[in-house]
Amino acid sequence: MIKIDAFHSHINQVQRGQRALSQLYILSTDEPLLLMEAKDQLRKIVKDKGFTERETLIQDAQFDWGNLLSSNQNMSLFGDKKHIELTMPTGKPGREGAEALKQYAKQIAQNIGSEPESITSIYLPKLDGQTQKSAWFTALDEVGLAVRIDELDRSALPAWINDRLKKQQQQLQPGDAGLRSIQFLVDQFEGNLIAAHQEIQKLGLLYPEGEITEEQIRDAVMHVARYDVFQLSEAFLTGDMSRINRMLDGLKGEGEALVLVVWSLSEEIRLIRNIKEELINGGYLPSILKSRRIWGKREQLLPSVIQRMGLPVIDRALEMIAKVDKQSKGILAKDMPIDPWDGLRRIGGLFSLI
Repeated sequence: MIKIDAFHSHINQVQRGQRALSQLYILSTDEPLLLMEAKDQLRKIVKDKGFTERETLIQDAQFDWGNLLSSNQNMSLFGDKKHIELTMPTGKPGREGAEALKQYAKQIAQNIGSEPESITSIYLPKLDGQTQKSAWFTALDEVGLAVRIDELDRSALPAWINDRLKKQQQQLQPGDAGLRSIQFLVDQFEGNLIAAHQEIQKLGLLYPEGEITEEQIRDAVMHVARYDVFQLSEAFLTGDMSRINRMLDGLKGEGEALVLVVWSLSEEIRLIRNIKEELINGGYLPSILKSRRIWGKREQLLPSVIQRMGLPVIDRALEMIAKVDKQSKGILAKDMPIDPWDGLRRIGGLFSLI
């Protein structure tokens, strides 16, 4: 699979006539805004290249996979070239769908080298490693162009925001004021790119091209951050107490179930303890992480946490999360704040102060 930057480069080369369209594109992501933008870019170039009829298919429980196979074989009633789009919301085709997709890949392979009558785009959620190794996905990947569109984590947001502002001929103030502005925007937009996109567009409508002041940004931008329990776990791993507090406030305000938050953090703390114990017994950290299928951001963050937290501190965190779990079920817990959300803040303190 290629990343989104390589996909943009591919589309630009097609636009300049330096290469041909692939007969098959597979886009995989959990980020709706980035998927929507990639779709729009792909649809435009496909239409510009003469594939003017678009046929849309959505896989659901009643989906007939024969419709997909026939779509690639049947000519348009009006003789137009077709752009076939298949959306698979779950990314799980089932046994019948897997066989149909392998057959579909064969249809495309047989047509490679000749002038295509159709271009196919398949839209999938973010795929795990096991799905990427499946026979149906491998077959599609071999004959098409598979694109992985990664979600933007917090560290990537400043560059993304600045790039969006630049496209509408705007920029932040230099120096400390600009740094405060970008920090404010990141805090507002984290976890909600669609709202971020809308708010940045609003800045373009409210203010002229050129420099935007910190005051203008704070006046214009609403609080649009949307947090989830998995981002909260990441905040605990980084030990960023201000971010932990902000996320806990957001989750509580949004009515997130405390039981789910407690479960997620409990699992994370237990994982840290188990890995710590394996290391004490002579384990090799990279091998431990690999065996537990830990990758991406967590693979980067966990080693630092495990190094700085001793077993007594980890056990204290486990003891405290067990008490918060009792509180989430209406049971009183000794030596803990009355509000269980404040208990979670205390646990965050164990991560941030060690």
